[in-house]
Amino acid sequence: MGKQATEMLKGALEGIVLGILSDRAAYGYEITAWLRDQGFADIAEGTIYALLLRIEQRGYVDVVKEPSEKGPPRKVYTLNSAGARTLDEFWGNWSFLAERIEQLRTRVDAPPTDTIRTPTPRIEGEHS
Repeated sequence: MGKQATEMLKGALEGIVLGILSDRAAYGYEITAWLRDQGFADIAEGTIYALLLRIEQRGYVDVVKEPSEKGPPRKVYTLNSAGARTLDEFWGNWSFLAERIEQLRTRVDAPPTDTIRTPTPRIEGEHS
């Protein structure tokens, strides 16, 4: 993934993680693994854990610690009603931006609709 794509992803990552959690409860490693399976191979696990801490502090998720066979308990994250509202807002903003960007892209990619205009001659004594 290039630098531009990475920067774009950073802006959307919170909404993406909230979207993942809207389907099921998950812990950090599961979220990271799922994102990598979806083609986001450059996402560092630390990025996801920092984001999970942030959304926990903002009150968007409920957290339960479950015992783990491999060390300390795992934090399992579940989207709560505040997180669901935030996710709805994210999708609304996403739709708005995607629509406007697509309009801009198709306008920029479109062939010119007319030829270069020649200036209209001015009538002597006319003021603009």
